Amino acid sequence: IAMITPGTHTVGPQDGSLVVKTYREGMAAKAGHDLVIDVTSWNATVTVADGGWTVELTADPRSLQVRDGLGGVKPLTDKDRGEIRKTIDAKVLKGDPIRFRSSAVRAADSGPVSVEGELTIGGATRPVAAQLDVDPDGRLHGTVSVVQSAHGIKPYRGLMGALKVRDDVEIVIDVRLPTSG
Repeated sequence: IAMITPGTHTVGPQDGSLVVKTYREGMAAKAGHDLVIDVTSWNATVTVADGGWTVELTADPRSLQVRDGLGGVKPLTDKDRGEIRKTIDAKVLKGDPIRFRSSAVRAADSGPVSVEGELTIGGATRPVAAQLDVDPDGRLHGTVSVVQSAHGIKPYRGLMGALKVRDDVEIVIDVRLPTSG
């Protein structure tokens, strides 16, 4: 495992990416798109100490930008991206801040870092756990599955319910932390 520099590190979009991936389902799934959504305004504080790590992250729900729409009958237009962003803001996240606070972080000498904590989305706080890989250059990356309905979010439905966003979405984290040695 990389020797992450001990201390408190503040990281954000300048140090890596936070991406949300949604997937479609339902009878009209072919009409919709699997979305790749960049979170453009976020920051995290990672404290690395002999006694363990702590992680806190805050993301602005209004900073979500649809980067890509995969699949679908027609390519995603800029107008579509704008409409999706408005729908996410008005009907899904409602402007409530997104927060994560770790309760346990286990970093072994080799292998992934195990992170457990509380994730707040849409005003509801639920436990979440993830395994994040650490590369020798200090890159911390992994995917966290989040079930929308567990946070009181009703997954988006369109075309009279024939097109649905799958209840579980993926949050992809890829950030570089400072290394020593």
